Amino acid sequence: MSLGYLGPQGTFSEAAALTVANGKTLYPYPTVDQALDAVRRDRVKAAVVPIENSVEGSVSATLDSLASGDPLVITQEVVIPVRFALLSRTQIQLDEIRQVSTHPHAHAQCREWLAKHLPAANVLHASSTAEAAAMLSAGEGRIDAVIASSRAAEIHSLRVLVDDIGDNREATTRFISVSKPGNINPVTGADKTSLVLYMKENHPGALLEILTEFAVRGVDLSRIESRPTRKSMGDYTFSVDLIGHINEARVGEALMGLHRVCADVRFLGSYPRHDKVATITKPGTTDSEHLDAERWLEQIRNGDY
Repeated sequence: MSLGYLGPQGTFSEAAALTVANGKTLYPYPTVDQALDAVRRDRVKAAVVPIENSVEGSVSATLDSLASGDPLVITQEVVIPVRFALLSRTQIQLDEIRQVSTHPHAHAQCREWLAKHLPAANVLHASSTAEAAAMLSAGEGRIDAVIASSRAAEIHSLRVLVDDIGDNREATTRFISVSKPGNINPVTGADKTSLVLYMKENHPGALLEILTEFAVRGVDLSRIESRPTRKSMGDYTFSVDLIGHINEARVGEALMGLHRVCADVRFLGSYPRHDKVATITKPGTTDSEHLDAERWLEQIRNGDY
């Protein structure tokens, strides 16, 4: 059993992978695409990748990779706090730092701290915070310090100059565990379902038609955003997270409705919510009420009215 993740060692993705590993051997991959491709090629059983940050929003590389290629499904999600530290090879004064390296998302989440404490420093972007730490440790490039996790300092024998430098101490990142399609997770009563919706054509009210399929059935959306299909200008897909499970009648009916109005619907999995908050179902949309309505309709069709 093996589990891939967005590496290298010392990333927040590794921290998320460790929480769901359950004894699996971890394998780091340099990009989201490579981590997910490893699942498609059966090199690993599943992969853990970031999908959403509370400060910077969604991770476009993950959304785009899930929307194309051979189908993959989300089986689990985990949310971890994101804490950044300023690391260096040796003890150095802040006013001596001229070059800082980190990932663009980390840079964005520490922008105010950098402006206040390192206003003269130039920030160089790396593929990950852990990669920046590895480069500093190896003496590659003219880097004085990096912004990464404190775990990266332990792995690469770096010093923590200043800990917890993020502008938002409540910042979190949501990670997902992705595998090939198989048996769907059972209903827990606190579930989430992810979809990619492809429009048939762009016309007035096209998005409203999609949203109506959810609204009339009392299905709550926790996230919806458009992503370009990369085919032509103005051609978009919609990436959606909804509250509920595909095996619930209201969600199943919504998906059938979407199948009718969309060019395609890609099911990305139903899985337990990380916060375990129970789904609130509006009156008239419960499974028992759907079943009762089906029985009523069948009676009429059989002439029993």
